[in-house]
Amino acid sequence: MVMGPTHAVSGALVGLLVADVLPREWGGPTSTAETLAFAGVCAGAALLPDLDTTQSTVARSFGPVSQAAAKGVGAASAGYYNITRGKRERKRTGGHRTMTHTALFAVLLGSGVTLLVAQFGRAAIIATLFVTLGLALRGLFGSWAKKYGWFVVTLVTAVLSVLLWSAFPGDVGSTGLGVAIALGCATHCLGDAITKEGIPFLAPFVPWRGQRWWEFKLPDALAIRAGGPFEVVVLGPVLTLAAIGFAVWSVDGAPEYITGALKASGLSL
Repeated sequence: MVMGPTHAVSGALVGLLVADVLPREWGGPTSTAETLAFAGVCAGAALLPDLDTTQSTVARSFGPVSQAAAKGVGAASAGYYNITRGKRERKRTGGHRTMTHTALFAVLLGSGVTLLVAQFGRAAIIATLFVTLGLALRGLFGSWAKKYGWFVVTLVTAVLSVLLWSAFPGDVGSTGLGVAIALGCATHCLGDAITKEGIPFLAPFVPWRGQRWWEFKLPDALAIRAGGPFEVVVLGPVLTLAAIGFAVWSVDGAPEYITGALKASGLSL
């Protein structure tokens, strides 16, 4: 799998980009606080599909609780795969890169969050922020998270969740969070699709040559090795710089200030 930090920063970048064009009626952010919160949720959600293995960043994010959840999701994913697999596909005991790495999972999870927030309001918003921001911290600030451990990360996340819940106002909050969750999961799948293993994004509804869990993947010559030199030296740093750049650009008034400064210096965008 692509490493946790790469998933998280790609989710943050996609969140920042989509926040700029997403209509308000779809939950589009209208302020800097909303935009950064939206991007944070996307960054955390971009780790969620790997909850199907205990070896992932998400499984280590909340100590024994997330470890237990990963075991359960992994078992459920394996069971779902075995029930829906095609005639040419062998039975599996592990569920990694199956159920949670599909378009269906992204849509259902995003829709489920939307319904929960619409039903329970502030409590559901804080709970969603708590989970996703905790994952974002673990993914984006891995060294810090390892140094202080999952308990401190959990405490910091709880404080951030309460402080940021107001960034999703009631009239668009439920849709906005649901879109951010689905977007983050889809971004994760896109990241895994460029590796040599690929992902079964359309499973199990689009059979192909006797297989329901066939995988989207790049040709071997173009696919990257997860955790390899290209991801560490090129992909990760480039995504990080892009995310920082768009985060600065999303600050209220920043585009006008930057454009004005460039014009004053004889340059222009």
